[in-house]
Amino acid sequence: MKIEIWSDVICPFCYIGKTQLEAALAETGVKAEIEHRAFRLMPGETPYPIEEMFARRYGQSPEQAKASMRNVEAMAADQGLEFHIPGTKAGDTTDAHRLLILAGDRGVQIELLNALYKAYFTDGRDVFDRDVLVAIAEKAGLDRAEAEKALDSEELKARVAADQRTAETFGVRGVPFVVIDRKVAVSGAQGTANFVKALRTAEPSPPADGASCDINGCDPA
Repeated sequence: MKIEIWSDVICPFCYIGKTQLEAALAETGVKAEIEHRAFRLMPGETPYPIEEMFARRYGQSPEQAKASMRNVEAMAADQGLEFHIPGTKAGDTTDAHRLLILAGDRGVQIELLNALYKAYFTDGRDVFDRDVLVAIAEKAGLDRAEAEKALDSEELKARVAADQRTAETFGVRGVPFVVIDRKVAVSGAQGTANFVKALRTAEPSPPADGASCDINGCDPA
């Protein structure tokens, strides 16, 4: 079975949804090849503080932003994940996706994706800083010199853009967006049970979308 996941490394529901999918795979015993596909939530945007993002996109006050972040952190905790969102940044993640595509070519994509999620959501590291990205990539199994070169690769940048265009052909508006064997799609972090249903029956998930992020921000649904 081939599973493709369109997601962004700064999307909290992508990390949560990936965790739910992994739980569903463990429950069903389904063996699958999983491939990350690039979806940039904020293409072209220079990184800026997450608190400012809540103000710009949602018109939230600082207190409202704190409440929103606490709610997402609580959702993550329900899946056994530790999130520390305040103090992080939001912006264009092209560099991270470049490295993820290279990691896919080298057979360590899942290791790097897990490392990037943990670095951003748990450890509060700056995944927009190239030195930080290279250090994470090297620890995940990539050659350091190759990772540094990848950050300026136009070929890898084009592959990131191609992933996003493919998502558009599927009508993807929010992530995570999970496609199973190019037959069944699950949109959003809908919970382990819905992923189990998709894996077992190859039937589309319920029409209501789960928690997801799109170019306008994140909505817990």
